[in-house]
Amino acid sequence: MTTEVPEWAGQIATDLPYPLVFATVSGAHLYGFASVDSDLDLRASHVLPAAEVVGLRTGPQTLQADGLRDGVELDVVSHDLLKFARLLNSRNGYVLEQLLSPLVVVTTPVHAELTALAPRLVTRNHAYHYLGFAATQEKLFAKTGELKPALYLLRVLLTGRHLMRTGEVVADLRELDAPAYVPDLIAAKRAAEHGPFPPDVRAALDHDVARLRTDLEAARDASRLPDQPDPDAVGALHDLVVRVRLTGPAAAPGR
Repeated sequence: MTTEVPEWAGQIATDLPYPLVFATVSGAHLYGFASVDSDLDLRASHVLPAAEVVGLRTGPQTLQADGLRDGVELDVVSHDLLKFARLLNSRNGYVLEQLLSPLVVVTTPVHAELTALAPRLVTRNHAYHYLGFAATQEKLFAKTGELKPALYLLRVLLTGRHLMRTGEVVADLRELDAPAYVPDLIAAKRAAEHGPFPPDVRAALDHDVARLRTDLEAARDASRLPDQPDPDAVGALHDLVVRVRLTGPAAAPGR
């Protein structure tokens, strides 16, 4: 089907000029409502050589690329491993979802180490990421009236609630306890990336958004997740970054 991840996605990622730790697919493909004309969002982490970290000529902490292939618009973003680790050791839900995305196009043993550490870095404070992201999407929906921000809004509230309740990252809206009208919205979104939101569902959406925001706040307050990441996991993350930096590109796929 047209919303599947293209077979060439891994090659696009490895065309970046540094060795990769991993590359995954994020965005609407990960969230379960890619349309026939959705961008392909590739998210990755690369390894700068030590000389480009400690020397006068430093390499890019973030790489960004775009383009078009087979009619698909590309959005590629990669963070150097140190920057990615710092983001992972914060309440940043974006990098958490990117790391744990099941849509993997490039992987390494270092990727496996990071994914094993990730659950011990999740805290109740990740709820603030999801509440903030929801507020941004709600404003965008109010401005555009499009299906896309409405689905993003529901998805982020449901993902955040599930994370607070279980400690598990589930980013696919189809796998979450979504309102009954969501499958119809997804079907409409697949047909048109910027289609309008159906007016007959607006009252139900407004009600559910308010309810889900309250649920997320309550789940945060009642969560068994810690307030801070596990110190031993943070130490292991530090050791991983140092080891990979010192061993160079051999710690990630060679170029």
